[in-house]
Amino acid sequence: MAQTPDTPPASLLARLQACYTGVLHDVMRAAGLRDFTLPPTLRPLIPGQKLCGPAFTVNGRVDPAADPHETLMAWTGFLSRARPGHIAVIQPNDSTVSHMGELSAETLGRKGVLGVIADGGVRDAEFIIRQGFQVWHRYFTPRDIVGYWLPEAMEVPVRIGEVTVNPGDLLLADTDGVIRLPLAQAESIIAEAEHMMGRENLVRTAILAGTDPQEAYLKYRKF
Repeated sequence: MAQTPDTPPASLLARLQACYTGVLHDVMRAAGLRDFTLPPTLRPLIPGQKLCGPAFTVNGRVDPAADPHETLMAWTGFLSRARPGHIAVIQPNDSTVSHMGELSAETLGRKGVLGVIADGGVRDAEFIIRQGFQVWHRYFTPRDIVGYWLPEAMEVPVRIGEVTVNPGDLLLADTDGVIRLPLAQAESIIAEAEHMMGRENLVRTAILAGTDPQEAYLKYRKF
């Protein structure tokens, strides 16, 4: 059984929440890290609503011969195990059915799950939007999982595009996309992002005061 990672300190998550994906990307690229930006095919159900927190991972599989009761038992098992204060990150290995719907979103939201990032589909979208529960997804479909798809493993590494998300890794999702931070390096990445945002503010102030943009770049080495 996979080991359940500790929940990161609230102070670290608050600092991450104050960042944005662009600056995290630049920090991680400069540090020589690779494969940390989730695919641009993923889209937020609620535009402009940030999602920030540690990952609770789910790996799924298609089984067209699955018993409907079996699929719903597996699904409700996931809903029961999903960790409050976490983002459910689902790799369904499927592009046919929805992997989040109204009742499930309501259930997860009420137990304190922050949102969902699913490399798959969503349905009942208008209901979920009214709930205010953020779901990142690739497509919409009214088709459900019954007798076709089921979650197979939880709290295991999952791969979305070129990115491997481990249980407990930190995620920040904003209008530009989704960035994954390795938990072991999160503190140093966030600290450097805070430093970089401070330099960006100096550049912004200089330009607004009339400094030539190239001169501002050469002075602060940031643009």
